[in-house]
Amino acid sequence: MFDLDAYLSSHRQRINAALEAILETSGPTDRILEAMKYSLMAGGKRIRPILCLAAAESAGGDAQNAMGAACALEMIHTYSLIHDDLPAMDNDVLRRGKPTCHIAFDEATAILTGDALLTLAFQTLSSIEFDNSHQAPIWLRVIQLISHAAGYCGLIQGQMVDIASEGSRLTLTELKSMHRLKTGVLIEASLCSGALLSGLNSNQIKMLENYARNIGLAFQVADDILNIEGDPKVMGKAAGTDKLRKKATYPSLLGLQESKKFAKQLVQNALQALESFDKKAEPLRAIANYIITRKK
Repeated sequence: MFDLDAYLSSHRQRINAALEAILETSGPTDRILEAMKYSLMAGGKRIRPILCLAAAESAGGDAQNAMGAACALEMIHTYSLIHDDLPAMDNDVLRRGKPTCHIAFDEATAILTGDALLTLAFQTLSSIEFDNSHQAPIWLRVIQLISHAAGYCGLIQGQMVDIASEGSRLTLTELKSMHRLKTGVLIEASLCSGALLSGLNSNQIKMLENYARNIGLAFQVADDILNIEGDPKVMGKAAGTDKLRKKATYPSLLGLQESKKFAKQLVQNALQALESFDKKAEPLRAIANYIITRKK
């Protein structure tokens, strides 16, 4: 039987070691670097980089070949959380069980720390050493994929819609669209990056894209549910904030029980997308279920 806990723990250790190595070579020890380390190494789930590595493994590839992309994805995710927590956005004081970056340091430092992590992500992606020239076009495609997901047509647009929709009642279609941009596109980029770097064919990549779209939405539905039912001590952040801010969420639109059913259906859709993959994709199957059963 596949041991997901051991798999996640092992991959988190590898990713953390790689991130620490990148930060150690990033410049002098100053306030910005201290804040970067504080936020990046605060003990996150590392779901996006793990998905990147798992996608590479699903084709029998060496996950280490995708480690640079995996690290860049986690830096981008962490930058987005730092900015999301700012007073001008969600004004959160806790993240991953610790004071948020702007609380631990100050608001200006938090803004610059997010900027620094976003820039370092692309510095990392563009610094990959190739064994041969045929790898360059693949890495260029990965950079394009990740930059699109992180940019104004992806994550940033999703965050903008989220802010604009506070106090409004969105349709299910509008809510899905917003969360695909806010959460899903970076998850899709994680999987597709790993797939490209491991040499999956176009048909396999399409199947992984389908898997990614479904778990991306499932991840957000689960987050919305945890904001109602989750234990702040376990989550490392406050619960009940979505209702206070009048956020558009799945429970507010569908109700709590229907949201849980919807999340399960999304996971089933994701698993169906992997039907033609063999046992090497077992981590992806297990992660799909983990996404809606996690406690933080």
